[in-house]
Amino acid sequence: MPQQYPKVTYKEEGMREGMQIEDANISIDDKVTLLDALGETGLDHIVVGSFVSPRYTPQMARIDELMQKFKPKEGVTYTALALNEQGVERAKQYSPPLTLDRRGNRPGLSMHMCDVFARRNTNRSQMQEMERWPQVIATAQERGIKEASIGANASMGSNFLGDFSADVYIKLLEKQHELWNDAGIEVTAASVGDPMSWCHPAKVEEIFYRVKEKWPEITHFSGHFHNARGMAIPSMYAAITSLGPDDELALDGTIGGFGGCPYCGNGRVTGMAPTEDAVHMMDDMGIDTGVDLDKLIDCVWMLEEILGRSLYGHVSKAGPRPKTIDKLYDMNAPFIETPEQAKHFKTGSKAYEGGVSPWREPIKSPYRERVEKGLPAYEVDGDWPWSEGFFPKPSN
Repeated sequence: MPQQYPKVTYKEEGMREGMQIEDANISIDDKVTLLDALGETGLDHIVVGSFVSPRYTPQMARIDELMQKFKPKEGVTYTALALNEQGVERAKQYSPPLTLDRRGNRPGLSMHMCDVFARRNTNRSQMQEMERWPQVIATAQERGIKEASIGANASMGSNFLGDFSADVYIKLLEKQHELWNDAGIEVTAASVGDPMSWCHPAKVEEIFYRVKEKWPEITHFSGHFHNARGMAIPSMYAAITSLGPDDELALDGTIGGFGGCPYCGNGRVTGMAPTEDAVHMMDDMGIDTGVDLDKLIDCVWMLEEILGRSLYGHVSKAGPRPKTIDKLYDMNAPFIETPEQAKHFKTGSKAYEGGVSPWREPIKSPYRERVEKGLPAYEVDGDWPWSEGFFPKPSN
């Protein structure tokens, strides 16, 4: 019986997580062109950037100009990061098209499990983050809020303090849950943040299972996984398969997997799950993303031109799995050796013109002939190829 997965929503973070670690001199016109192209891919949530101090994040110094020039796509939710009231006020000028509060009627308590990272990243201590909790709760009560969220950033470990066990994560969430419960507000959502790439599928699975076991009423989850150690996509998979059809899961990533944080110690290497790889995985799992992967790959290639270097995703280099007859590779294609030649999945045979072809005769295959007729390469419950003369017969 096929596994039933949660409802998955996806947020593209490249214009923020990605651009914040790149050259501050990337032109606004290039950013606008990329943002407009992303809006045409079918992605339904795109983060456009951050309203933050240009002193510390000069890459976002011209976000006002970006907001004035880009063409919002109808049906796409556009959001931006604002870390303080000044940033929120700046963002309000552009709402719409910006949606300012994605949490809606589910405010949250959260904090960084790594006090060092909190100080480096937000200029606040962990204690100062937690000191805000009573005010968050009081505001929620004044608004008549019925549901709330709990969570933590740097949930699995820190480059400055080491590993954090799932026990510690659960303990911190217990305190948050207790505060909401005392206020008479039900907790229905939980978040897992991972800015320093300590995510691992086994730990993600443990955290999600334990949250579900302890608080069955929590059905909304979010996972923000960085990829410096190559575990973001496996962690996404673990999150998806840990939840059921009555749950909802929000995931983040960036096209090409670019991105990073100057405060975590890994810089551009930090990265995120490449959006094209995540979409490809979910599509193959039967999860409808609504994203046009071909257009998404165009965006990755556009971004590589802007940055002047190759990025970190895989599907943008090798292409999606060729599942239809028109997408299958040419059996008689020459040697494919370079990344540029590998782009033949999208650019066609011109990508490998002049390549070495050592075969004396054209390659033929009875299996390929079947596929080209619309038949399966193998019949598991049929005769092909088990009864054919060329297939080895069992010895008596």
